[in-house]
Amino acid sequence: MNHLLKSTITDLVSENHVRASVLYYFGVKFYDYKEETLEDVCANHGLDAQSVIKSLELVTDESAATQNQLKAYPPELVTEYLKHAHYVFIKKRLPYIGQLIDGIKDVNFRYKSLSSDLKSIFPMFVEDFIHHIHEEEDTMFSYVNRLSKFMVDEKPSSEIYYLMEKFSVKEFALEHEVHESEMEGFRKFTNNYQYCEEADLHIKVLYTELERFEKDLLIHAKIEDEILFPKALQLERLAKLKFYDFSKLN
Repeated sequence: MNHLLKSTITDLVSENHVRASVLYYFGVKFYDYKEETLEDVCANHGLDAQSVIKSLELVTDESAATQNQLKAYPPELVTEYLKHAHYVFIKKRLPYIGQLIDGIKDVNFRYKSLSSDLKSIFPMFVEDFIHHIHEEEDTMFSYVNRLSKFMVDEKPSSEIYYLMEKFSVKEFALEHEVHESEMEGFRKFTNNYQYCEEADLHIKVLYTELERFEKDLLIHAKIEDEILFPKALQLERLAKLKFYDFSKLN
């Protein structure tokens, strides 16, 4: 544990590029303190060194375990999980990637034009991404939660009838497929996130984060496709049955 404290920020991040994001959440831009030790940075920022070290050591991938847990959840809890993931994407991950792009200054000549292109393209990507997420929450997620509520404690109403006439889980699923290649442009742009040996640490960290973000988006899409949509389709069928059965009785 002690060796991390005595390591320079550059060495820490070079060993594992994801550590740069941990430092960012503690308020430290790694490229501003390249040659300082972690111990010095913690002291100068008033950070608890043990908390920082613990966070640096917790950089792991829990996606498989999360997906297995979600299979047992009802659809309305799956949407809550996905909404939380949306919040993390918008409030943490994208601002961090944006800060990395804005912070690019002197880089190897091979990356100069790419870095200036990223500075103009990334804000447009963020805008489209946020719009897509809000649209999904206001339509699909809202619809699923409304059906869940109807199944638990409500009699059929004209409101639920019009909702089921207006929305369709199958249509949401088809539309969703169109949005699953949002990061394709960045992948082509960065040559599949492959960098040459001469690339600056800043570029290596940025490429790592873009690739991580794409992987997380793919996992997110997989949870929607393989867990949420099948559960939502079943819920929609049950809601329609409940509605029609009640209609026959009246």
